[in-house]
Amino acid sequence: MNRHTGGRITGWDHCVQCIEVILLTRIGWRVMRRHFGSLVPELQDRNATPMTIMQTYAAIAEALRRWEPGFRLQTIQLTRSGADGVFVFEMSGLFFPRGHLGDYSVSEAKTLALGANDNNSGVRVVAA
Repeated sequence: MNRHTGGRITGWDHCVQCIEVILLTRIGWRVMRRHFGSLVPELQDRNATPMTIMQTYAAIAEALRRWEPGFRLQTIQLTRSGADGVFVFEMSGLFFPRGHLGDYSVSEAKTLALGANDNNSGVRVVAA
């Protein structure tokens, strides 16, 4: 189910939604799954030093490797950074439509971005 519209989603759209949930959930916030999530929310309001940017790369990579079997990250690139505080990380990798079932025989190259939503009121993951 699409968490924003309530409609049915499958395939790549479902994977993007899962990645958004993984990256935007603080570790320790899910009852009965305290270990689920990523360190990205912890890094969100820190000063944008090279160390923080590198830690964000590592947090994204680790969370996706651990929690999303349908996507294998290949590259992360900071595509936007500015004085307004909005940063966009573009991620590229392979989408496995049946990865959640352990079937990695079919893959598609995909790109998505982690950054501010359209009205800059929050963070979203969107398919590029």
